[in-house]
Amino acid sequence: MHDRSNDDDDPIVLVIDDDPDVREGLEALLQSVNLQSKVFGATREFFRWKLPDKVSCLIVDVRLPGLSGLDFQTELAKVQIDIPIIFITGYGDISMSVKAMRAGAVEFLTKPFRDQEILDAVRIALDLNRQRREDDRRTRDLRIRFGGLSPREREVMALVATGLMNKQTAAEIGIAEVTVKVHRHNIMKKLAAKSLPDLVRMADVLGLLTKIKTDGPKDPALRTAFSAIWSNSRSI
Repeated sequence: MHDRSNDDDDPIVLVIDDDPDVREGLEALLQSVNLQSKVFGATREFFRWKLPDKVSCLIVDVRLPGLSGLDFQTELAKVQIDIPIIFITGYGDISMSVKAMRAGAVEFLTKPFRDQEILDAVRIALDLNRQRREDDRRTRDLRIRFGGLSPREREVMALVATGLMNKQTAAEIGIAEVTVKVHRHNIMKKLAAKSLPDLVRMADVLGLLTKIKTDGPKDPALRTAFSAIWSNSRSI
């Protein structure tokens, strides 16, 4: 489904509307501000198309032949296609717009809308998708670096990231404090972590804080302190 072009500097706006006049109008409007676009008359056409791996957003009519706009939004979520959606409609109502927005739509515009309204919504949607893609890239890179840690380094990282001191970490694992210091140095270097708060954020992204919160320290004497440490770490 995805073409790995990875050209984030050349975003594309995808338009799905069964009215050819609306499609042509939006295509011309987007071209006037130097935005690439691709138009479809129905959702089935979109699913037959190879989605490029680049910053993108969708402008979708709510009422479409076959799969409706709101059902299309649900289907995208099911197949894990994460593209911001701007809904347009000539028959919208409050309950419909609320449902769309709760499901993550960027905007819900009623026809006829002003050109600037749709352009503003497109800018917001593309910015959201650009940021999400960048976050995904950083997470992938982090998981690759994390994969380079030894099992012991991963264990030390999880405990250190909660705020436990080297001495507490050593006692929890059953190793010397100086060994914890060596592991901690290696972890910071391998993950390119600049500080402890930076390491905490990385551990949170990797799901380590959730796991250590669930499992808890083995030493009962650390459990009370750990609860407070966990709360503090989440606020960083």
